[in-house]
Amino acid sequence: MKSKHFYSHLIETTDITVELAEMELTPDERIHLISLIEANIHSTVVNTVLSNLTEEDKKIFLKNLVSNDHQIIWTHLKNKTKKIEEKIIKSVGVLKQEFYKDIKEIRKDKN
Repeated sequence: MKSKHFYSHLIETTDITVELAEMELTPDERIHLISLIEANIHSTVVNTVLSNLTEEDKKIFLKNLVSNDHQIIWTHLKNKTKKIEEKIIKSVGVLKQEFYKDIKEIRKDKN
């Protein structure tokens, strides 16, 4: 079975989920926040990839993304970019730090 996204093997979100679990949230609120976080991560990854491709390669990538064939996506990216995995990890890492900062602020405001 394929993982949800082509980059799922690079990105770990359990730590953020644990942080949210420690907050006083309803199950619906927690699910909604996790969904928003996943959407932000996806947007960040796609933006990172697109910013490293030519116009023609962007079209190919988006077509491959819609097909959800992870092997084809990675073959294309490895042929057309340099160190894209590291760039994805770095950009999502920055985003995750922003999430942690926001969570810390919310906790501070509640105390």
